[in-house]
Amino acid sequence: MNRLLIVRLGSLGDIIHALPVAAAIRRAFPRSRIDWLVSARQRQILDLVPVIDRRVVLGGTGAAAAVDHPEDAAFPGAGGALEAIRYLRGVHYDVALDLQGLLKSAVLARASGAARVIGFSTRYLRERLARPFYTEVHEPSGARHVIEKNLSLLEPLGIRQFAVEFPLEAVSSDVVRQVRERTGSGPDGRFALLNPGAAWPNKRWPPERLGALAAGIGDRYGLPCAVLWGPGEEALAERVVETSAGAAVLAPQTRIADLVALTRAASLIVSGDTGPLHIATAVGTPIVGIYGPTAAERNGPWAAADVTVSRWAICDCHDKRRCRRAVPCLLDVPVDEVLAAVGRRLENLSSHA
Repeated sequence: MNRLLIVRLGSLGDIIHALPVAAAIRRAFPRSRIDWLVSARQRQILDLVPVIDRRVVLGGTGAAAAVDHPEDAAFPGAGGALEAIRYLRGVHYDVALDLQGLLKSAVLARASGAARVIGFSTRYLRERLARPFYTEVHEPSGARHVIEKNLSLLEPLGIRQFAVEFPLEAVSSDVVRQVRERTGSGPDGRFALLNPGAAWPNKRWPPERLGALAAGIGDRYGLPCAVLWGPGEEALAERVVETSAGAAVLAPQTRIADLVALTRAASLIVSGDTGPLHIATAVGTPIVGIYGPTAAERNGPWAAADVTVSRWAICDCHDKRRCRRAVPCLLDVPVDEVLAAVGRRLENLSSHA
């Protein structure tokens, strides 16, 4: 098993959930070459993953298509896919693993020319048309969490015993210092992160409730809060700050490396089912997750001590980007319930200190 290709183009949270696969392969085959085919939009997180030998970056333009490691390969623009396939075929992979389960990812995995192309069985694919492009399929029976599902794809390679590891490098960032200055928590002070954004609108808890939560966290637990924001989310984060009665501040703009460093430094994060929450899972930051259209059992935090507040049981739009209700299920979640969840998570932290 000399050369292996992982195909997982995006999104950020899904790539985090796939990192234990790369870690397990590296432990099982320490001298093998492990490459990862990723979209330009999500490349930055893989720059922090030392167990990967090469990142093959697909699409994007300008800085988004650039690579930070000299051994990496980037194929920008609309015609990048054909050039990427030529590159991949020249490597002569022994195995390609499609962790995405889409027609596009399956085609790319097969087009890589790998001797074995392994994917999930039809019922576990996001797009059933992906199935014909695999030379082997695996049924992840018994896997509840997506991390377990991903790791099960290693069984055809004979990898059945592994620890769940998230190999993200520890990085320093001036953003951590800035947040501590803004919150007044001191050079090594404690602070919480609140994340109001998400790509799916129905994953977002109302910013006014996050503002009220920040006030409650400050009053009850003495933790100042910083509010995260990504592209297009600054107004949402500012609304959290405005309604927090002075308990929350706006975090600076962050790159992925800044976000990893900031999350690692935080004492707690409160977030919906989106990238920053999954980064927190990877670096071990205590989590309170707020879930509606996605199942916490499948996509939630990995640590047993973490706490989730869920409305999956009453949600009518399971795994859908848009809510079918006039009143989204997350509006059923009151501030007091999330504040109580914060208390339970901080108690869990104290009991394991």
